[in-house]
Amino acid sequence: MASVSVRGLTVTYNNGKTVAADGVDLSVKDGELFVLLGPSGCGKTTVLHSIAGLIEPSDGEIKIGDDVVTSVKKRVHMAPQNRKIAMVFQEYALYPNMTVRGNLSFPLENLGMDKDKIEEKVRKTSKLMGIEDLLGRKPAELSGGQRQRVALGRAIIRNPSVFLLDEPLGNLDAKLRLRMRFEIKKLQRELGVTTVHVTHDQTEAMTMADRIMIMKDGKVVQVGTPEDLFLRPDNLFVAGFIGTPSMNLIDCTLVKDGGFQFDAGNFTISVPPKIMSKLKGYVGKKVVIGIRPSDILECNSSSKYSVKGKIEGVEPMGDSVLVHIIIGGLKITAKLDTTKKKQGDDVVFGVDPAKLYVFDKRSEKVVVSEGG
Repeated sequence: MASVSVRGLTVTYNNGKTVAADGVDLSVKDGELFVLLGPSGCGKTTVLHSIAGLIEPSDGEIKIGDDVVTSVKKRVHMAPQNRKIAMVFQEYALYPNMTVRGNLSFPLENLGMDKDKIEEKVRKTSKLMGIEDLLGRKPAELSGGQRQRVALGRAIIRNPSVFLLDEPLGNLDAKLRLRMRFEIKKLQRELGVTTVHVTHDQTEAMTMADRIMIMKDGKVVQVGTPEDLFLRPDNLFVAGFIGTPSMNLIDCTLVKDGGFQFDAGNFTISVPPKIMSKLKGYVGKKVVIGIRPSDILECNSSSKYSVKGKIEGVEPMGDSVLVHIIIGGLKITAKLDTTKKKQGDDVVFGVDPAKLYVFDKRSEKVVVSEGG
């Protein structure tokens, strides 16, 4: 297996007018499942295709293991087939005229491998992927999940040093996506193969990744474990992007009126004493406070950490309830275990002061994470 190192990767189009990747740095450890996450057009697929050798960048260097496979300065660009990688796309890209056995064996036949050795590897790989009973079928006779297993098997059978996954679950229904997320992660652990996985689905990223790199507008925004990104976002973009439902972000002014308060116009919330030392320079200035929906509680009475509002709607989720609350023109979402309230009812909800986030309005950088 091998590590992956990317330094200063820049990809531009239209004579430099369009920047798809802007000085991207990343390091993937040997055996790590590393996810590139971000909205459509953020540059994550561009980075993946550059690692694969499908794109020649405008600048930067890429190493797989100890081998420099791309270097603009050194004028190195190793062909994709020589990079010891295997890639799986959202579109399964199976050969429709070949059986499952044929699709699995084809890359080995191209390498000139002995027929007996090919048959042994096909047998082992099909068993590993749970498709040994499908070897005689053609892609048209398979379900979406079965096709994806074949595509993964065809990539694995070559024993690549690096596994590249480009939105591999995008064509699957919700239930099958859930199962395949678990199975890909389990397979990656069993094989120990270094894996770079691209997705726009933050739930997919959070459940699968050892580490995640979040991108926006071609740039790296933050890299960390799923827990780091959820609990300690560096900025407003990450805070709003990670978490389902997304964090409530409220524009406020920090004011001193007897005590220190966050003034949102339609309501005020007292500033927890524990975080006041980090906000001394913000009195009279604009900030953004962040509250996770799961950190909002329904209250029976008002307090300095509570707000009154009206329920706009209730969404039962089975094991929880999403409650959409209106305070003046502001909308806030709470995730509760249960509620007896319904649309149009008045409600008092409280904010856990230990779970409050504060962001600088101008720079959008985090000032306080979870009350500390």
